[in-house]
Amino acid sequence: MSEAVPASPDPSAASSRPAKGRIAQTFARLAEKGELGLVAYVTAGDPSLDGSEKIVLAIAEAGADVIELGVPFSDPVADGPTIQRASERALRHGTSLADVIDLVSRLRRQTDVPLVLFSYFNPILQMGIERFADAAASAGADGVLVTDLTPEEAAEYRQILHARGLDTIFLAAPTSTDARLAQIAACTSGFLYLISRTGVTGARDTFPEDLPALARRARQFTKVPLAVGFGISQPSHVSVLGGIADAAVVGSALVAEIEKAPDADSAASAVFERVRILKRAAREGISRRSSDPAH
Repeated sequence: MSEAVPASPDPSAASSRPAKGRIAQTFARLAEKGELGLVAYVTAGDPSLDGSEKIVLAIAEAGADVIELGVPFSDPVADGPTIQRASERALRHGTSLADVIDLVSRLRRQTDVPLVLFSYFNPILQMGIERFADAAASAGADGVLVTDLTPEEAAEYRQILHARGLDTIFLAAPTSTDARLAQIAACTSGFLYLISRTGVTGARDTFPEDLPALARRARQFTKVPLAVGFGISQPSHVSVLGGIADAAVVGSALVAEIEKAPDADSAASAVFERVRILKRAAREGISRRSSDPAH
């Protein structure tokens, strides 16, 4: 498994990067419409890199507003069993961080949907932060979310990524104190990923009762959009989030569709249908704008 930077990233991708990033533009359009965004996660390289390309394009066509590409990692401690198995499958196929960046380059030539690299820090550190940031920006990535990087350790990383026009997205948890939320918010650009519950990723039946309070606390410290993830799988989940957050993040439910599909084409079709239904729920559910008395 090679960790070499892709040999020929698309040089036009970085030069054509809008002054206001794609993620910010996307959330601005959603806010104008009072519409909840949908952020879709898949593990890159599952079932294959070519298969991931088909699946991501299907997700974009189905209406996802932002797509997270998971970088497979051997010890994905924040992920539940569904995404862990996807990571194992992708690693068995030899998928590396460089391969995922190359996939971004291929996708960028076919879609303008914002693309976020979702990784643990070790693969980025092994490549080198500057080499990684150069390659990701040249390929046309819009942001990076590192699950196990804390604000205290992120100063150099943030400086390097921001210099190349890449958003740095951080996670906040229900256990985060107000002081911690303020610290996390100060490091975050693009959107703040709000974890709906303690524990690992995976589909659940209901949201915790304290989720609205967590979102209200987070909004005290940042004006970037809030995206809620961990446990979202049903249209009913998405429908109620419009009164709480700016976007819903769906991951394990999509990865499960890919896992049970017999081939990449079938996986793309299944994921397209799931995303289409979830995005319809986002459009028709409780609007953050309509629920806000100021509007």
